[in-house]
Parts: sequence; C-alpha cells; structure tokens
Amino acid sequence: MMTWFENAFDGLPDPRTGNAKRHDLLEVLTIALTASVCGAESCSDFADFAVDREDLFREFLRLENGVPSHDTFSRIFRLLDPAAFSACFGRFLDGLGAAGEGVVAIDGKTLRRSFDDAARGNPLAVVTAFASASRLVLGQQSFRVAEGDSEILAARALLECLDLSGQLVTADALHCQKETAQVIRDRGGDYLLRLKANHPALHAMVDEYFADPDLRAGLAAAATTDADHGRIEIRRAWVSHDLDWLRGPKSASSEPVLLPDMTCLGLIETTVEHRGKTTTTRHCHLSSRALSPAAYLQAARAHWAVENSLHWVLDVTFDEDRARNRKDHGPENLATLRKLALNVLRRARPEISIRRKRKRSGWSNDFARSILGQMR
Repeated sequence: MMTWFENAFDGLPDPRTGNAKRHDLLEVLTIALTASVCGAESCSDFADFAVDREDLFREFLRLENGVPSHDTFSRIFRLLDPAAFSACFGRFLDGLGAAGEGVVAIDGKTLRRSFDDAARGNPLAVVTAFASASRLVLGQQSFRVAEGDSEILAARALLECLDLSGQLVTADALHCQKETAQVIRDRGGDYLLRLKANHPALHAMVDEYFADPDLRAGLAAAATTDADHGRIEIRRAWVSHDLDWLRGPKSASSEPVLLPDMTCLGLIETTVEHRGKTTTTRHCHLSSRALSPAAYLQAARAHWAVENSLHWVLDVTFDEDRARNRKDHGPENLATLRKLALNVLRRARPEISIRRKRKRSGWSNDFARSILGQMR
C-alpha cells in the first residue's frame, strides 16, 4: 500500500522542523486515512486507533519511533499546505481507477463548526467537484465565508485544475457566469447551468419563450414519473437548439448576456402530488452541449447526487457538520482527508453501504484489509 500512497503524495512538503519530524509524514497520513476509513473522526481518534491497531499498521509501515500521538496528528493537519494536499487528488484517483466520463457536479458546502470565535475567524466553506456516475470526489477548493472570497472564484480555481474532457459540468445558478463557462470549455468540458434572475434579461427572455404552450408543443420533449412514499413526481423536459432569436437585434436595455458556445436551452417542469396537494415548479438551464430531452433530464437529476451521495454522507456518516477542528489549516485538510477516505470506501465492496463498511472496518482487521487492499 505504501507504494501507491507514495505515488499519490509524492512531493507533498513536510511543514515540520527539527525533532517534530521524528514520525514519517507519509506514515502519519496513511494512519490518518486508514483510521478515517475505519470510523475515526478527529486527531484524538486517529491517535487512539493507531495505538489499538498497531499490529495492523506494522504489516505495511515501519513505525521506527512507534505510533504518532494526538499532538503529532494535530500539528501536521494544522500546518500542512492545504493547496498541496488537495492537489494530490488526481494521483490519488489514478490509484483507485479513473472516474470516467459523465456528469461532474460543482457545489459548495459550509463546515458549520469551523468558525473560531476567539480569533474571530469565519467558517470555512468548500467547493467540491463530484463525479455523479462513479460517486467519486475529483477535487475541492476552500474559501472563508465573508472574507472577500467567494464560491464563484473558488469554483473557477477548482475547475482550472481538472481535466474535463468528455465531461458535462453541472452547477446551480450562482455559477451561471460567462467566465466560469469559459473555464469549463477551455478545460475540454461542456456545461449545463441553471438560469435564474441573476441574469435578468436572459432569464426573462427564456422564461417567456418557454411559457408559450404552442411553442412547447413543437419542441422535443421527454418525461419521467416517480412514485414513492405516497408522493408522485412527474418531470417534463423540453429542449430547444434554435438560439438565433437570442442573437438577433435587441435594444440595449434588454441585451442578454450569452454564455460562450451556448447551443441549447432547456426547461424542466416538475409536478409533485403529495397528501392531496399539488405543486408545480419550473427551472431553466443553458448548455454548450446539444442535449436530447432525455439526456437533459438525466443530467439535471444527476447533479443532485452531490447532495444525496456526498454532502448527506459526509454529514450523517462522517459527522462533518459537528467537526470542531478550527485552528490554522486543520479544517480544510481534514475535509480533504474525509473525501479521500470516502473515495476509498466507494471503490471497495460496492454492495455494502458506506456506514456498514466503516463500522466493519473498525471492528475487524480482515475486513479493513479488504477495503484497503485496493490501494496497492
């Protein structure tokens, strides 16, 4: 396993000096990642797990100075360069297997307990790129809420680090920006972006366009129906590849801001019947890919896997929302570690839930080896 880990984290700078370097950096990170896979959630947990499972670690680590203490784990994650640590995602994924083509969902999440009242520090927020088909995290970029940073700029910085060839990048209306769309195109991908009132002229024109029932009747369409727990949800989608009317002569007051290489407009109308009440919502999207209605529906729905298969799992299974690490780079680096552990768990024993895999890895060395054995 160390060969795989050394390749993944080759060149990661060690922030420690002097006697603080008595434990090998890669060995400390390996223990922390293994402990996180097996259910540990804090630096104290990592240290306790290292003591209790020292026999497991000595199978593939030297541990020349014994197992690291809580202070060692805490010091490393506080001081480690978060940009360098996060940049290891690509090589880490190479060790697990390619994420494959499909939908890459971009979404942000605030780490609610990462604020520091004493230092008047704002909570940390993280933008994540999530491969919906393989359910793997491709990378993350952090920023501090209300410190002049923004999710928009963090998302662009993250996208610039990714090879998006063959990928369809989805994001909510916050990221429906010319500059963001151009980054996606420059990195070889296509975009599917939600359109809302932050582009008032374009939103009004597209909304009026799809509001005409006669026009919708002539467009390509698709529909899906889901029924579960007494709830019936019908989704209808229409797409239009005729954008000439948007590019014609317009008055200066109504000139819409068009995204680069935009080739497709879409509307999804969702009708939900639940407990005798019916609600209908409509959402418009812009895309650089000439999507069919069925592909459009599938991609728009795949975007929300980032909520159900990532954010929900991190909060419920990894207890991320209650993580109390606040000092220096600790919150960001531990957020990266959790996503690395989640990727490992996703790729091994797919027939078992993440929660069960973490519990059984913590209980049994043999089961832990079956999860960690893929990292050769």
